[in-house]
Amino acid sequence: MSVGWNDNTPIYRQLKERVVGMMLDGVLKAGDALPSVRSIAAEYQLNPITVSKAYQELVDENLVEKRRGIGMYVTEGASEKLLSTERERFIREEWPAMVERIRRLGLNLEQLLRAAAVSPDASPSPGGAA
Repeated sequence: MSVGWNDNTPIYRQLKERVVGMMLDGVLKAGDALPSVRSIAAEYQLNPITVSKAYQELVDENLVEKRRGIGMYVTEGASEKLLSTERERFIREEWPAMVERIRRLGLNLEQLLRAAAVSPDASPSPGGAA
């Protein structure tokens, strides 16, 4: 995880989103242990309560489970659940603004597909077209 907190969102939320991103990217898989609260707090100079709050939200969403005395672990099916909810959120919250911007700029599907094909970041998604 690289550091670079922004002032617009609480740090615990940013930390949670970084862990979620690691799950979606396959860096953290089912059964993997999350770094300890103390190690994250020390490494990023955060209050341990801030880290605990981020981790607790992941527990509340059943993405992570607490194993008493040994730590926090990614639950089975967490990445699939995240992928599903993130796709729904994207379509509901982000896509409408993108569509409006595409229309405003007068872009068409062919131009967008051509741009995506030559983009160095363009790579096929594991699940195909969403």
